[in-house]
Amino acid sequence: MSAQSDDNSDFEVEADLTNPSSLINNGTIELTVKGGTPPYTYKWTDQSTSLKSNKATDLVEGIPYEVVITDSKGNSVTKSYRIDAESITEHFNGFFQPVVDNMSAVLFWDPFAAIGIYDPIIYADVKLIATPSWTAQTDEVYTLQKWLKPEGSKVQKGDKIAIVKHGSEEETVTALANGELKYLVKEGNQIFDPNSTEDLIEQGAHYLAEIKYDDPVALKHPNGDLQKNSIPFIVIWLVLGATFFTVRMKFINIRGFKHSLALAKGKYDDPNAPGNITHFQALATAVSATVGLGNIAGVAVAVSLGGAGATFWMIIAGLLGMSSKFVECTLGVKYRNITEDGRIFGGPMNYLRYGLEKRNLKGLGKFLAGFFAILGVGASFGGGNMFQANQSFEILSGQFPMLEGNGFWFGVVVAVLVGVVIIGGINSIAKVTGKVVPVMAAVYVIGALIVIGVNIENIGPAFNAIIDGAFSPSALKGGVLGVLVVGFQRAAFSNEAGVGSAAIAHSAAKTNHPPSEGFVALLEPFIDTVVVCTLTALVLVFTGMHEVQGIGGAQLTSDAFASVISWFPYVLSAAVFLFAFSTMISWSYYGMRAWTYLFGRSKKSEMIYKFLFLIFVVVGASISLGAVLVFSDMMILAMSFPNIIGLYIMSGEVREDLREYFKKVKSGDLFVKGKTA
Repeated sequence: MSAQSDDNSDFEVEADLTNPSSLINNGTIELTVKGGTPPYTYKWTDQSTSLKSNKATDLVEGIPYEVVITDSKGNSVTKSYRIDAESITEHFNGFFQPVVDNMSAVLFWDPFAAIGIYDPIIYADVKLIATPSWTAQTDEVYTLQKWLKPEGSKVQKGDKIAIVKHGSEEETVTALANGELKYLVKEGNQIFDPNSTEDLIEQGAHYLAEIKYDDPVALKHPNGDLQKNSIPFIVIWLVLGATFFTVRMKFINIRGFKHSLALAKGKYDDPNAPGNITHFQALATAVSATVGLGNIAGVAVAVSLGGAGATFWMIIAGLLGMSSKFVECTLGVKYRNITEDGRIFGGPMNYLRYGLEKRNLKGLGKFLAGFFAILGVGASFGGGNMFQANQSFEILSGQFPMLEGNGFWFGVVVAVLVGVVIIGGINSIAKVTGKVVPVMAAVYVIGALIVIGVNIENIGPAFNAIIDGAFSPSALKGGVLGVLVVGFQRAAFSNEAGVGSAAIAHSAAKTNHPPSEGFVALLEPFIDTVVVCTLTALVLVFTGMHEVQGIGGAQLTSDAFASVISWFPYVLSAAVFLFAFSTMISWSYYGMRAWTYLFGRSKKSEMIYKFLFLIFVVVGASISLGAVLVFSDMMILAMSFPNIIGLYIMSGEVREDLREYFKKVKSGDLFVKGKTA
């Protein structure tokens, strides 16, 4: 344990540093302060620790934490402490945490705030006064029995302003800030009725009053740092790219939708076309890599943070992402390489290198392709593998207690199952995903529709909450900007449009016409975001679970389903496992193609990669890796940097190919199943 300080002779500070176990992120620093003039404030670099707390918990082992201790007279001293990492996992986690922080500084940098276009600090104009003791799961009716202060009066923090009744209990409500009082409920009226559809769905139905501040108040984290809205650079990068490709391809996401369905159904499947898998199998493989935990847990986090309104922006971003998928997957097929033994090598590595070389940008192409391949290998081991194994084990062990403590053996079983599939290559992967994806998607969609159907009377209030929340949310949800960013971020992270990963799967499709695979691919963001993510959000909103605080994402979704179908959490757990399993097998193929680009296309090189991939399945399931998982998950997002640069440069070529393809469709030159010459 180590400590440093800027000594102030008036203070004596003793620190008790505790590392209770080999588990990560459970370090504790507790301070005992003497001298100066109490009371003291403690300004920790850990944002979740209160200014009033002399104890910081859930700290990362192996990295320094600073605390500024200030007494009531303004005298202060700065101390720095580091809880030593002891276990291997703690050392790994402590090493990667600063790497994650630096990577976050790039991916989530806000260029608009940096150049002063807007003030990122979140301000509140009013303080909303909630009903005391209310929870989202309450079954009691709350009534505003009596107002103690007239509307429009100036109140001080701590003033008694109202009496609320629920059941046989009466509670006195006090002002939480200084300002002008405004009633939201009339005396004698109900504040919240759990049997009322509108109360259940409406954002903030449990508020009874608001106090308008004399001046807007900046919201702060517990440690006193200002809360900020950011527009992450990675989200801008992905959404601007998607918007550009949508306009450049003349809204192919809308005008090409009908044709894409015909292709996916197999209408144009030519058995003699070059490639290994059908259009539908390529779609299933790519969808299996994106539909996963993000659709269940990630959406719940987004709706908790951004409210119901985040759903609207999620759908918009999903629709735009369809165009990015079209462009990258068209290029994936166009620049693929098919060996004599039938193996296919395609994806961003190929089109970045050879597509840019064709434009006399050989140096840039080689750099972007190599950079993409390095990120792709890391992403496959992390976000496409360890992260999936780790999170699926956590969720399943929570539902099935007998799994607790058996992460290693869970990982071994999953590795065997994954190994059986991936040893057979893309044909084997495509066959499995072609069967698993439709089943798991159907189960999830049917379950969601049942929950929505049972609560169908909530449809009006639910859509009102979504639209109102999208355009006029409260400051507590970060305003319109905060909700928009949360929705866009969830969609971008979920469907991977612009990341380039799906182009690897689609490059193996049987086709003579590259744009045909682009059409099939544009269905992915629609399925992943517009359908699955939206259904998850609607389940949360229709059941009123979007107002529940303090519950993890996957658990929140599970509770929402359980409120209608008591046994559905077990089905959801199985779906989570299948989502994770299918994501792993698809990403194994993505990573292998990135690996062979870097280390050669031999069968031996492929087997080395597959062996390493299976080891990482066991590692991911058996230990908590914290920052390691976050880092490797971020590599998926980072893949979009080299990929979208290439897509911008080659977008004109894709548009020309699309024009030629449409001519063939109209003239009847394409192969059509069952059509005789």
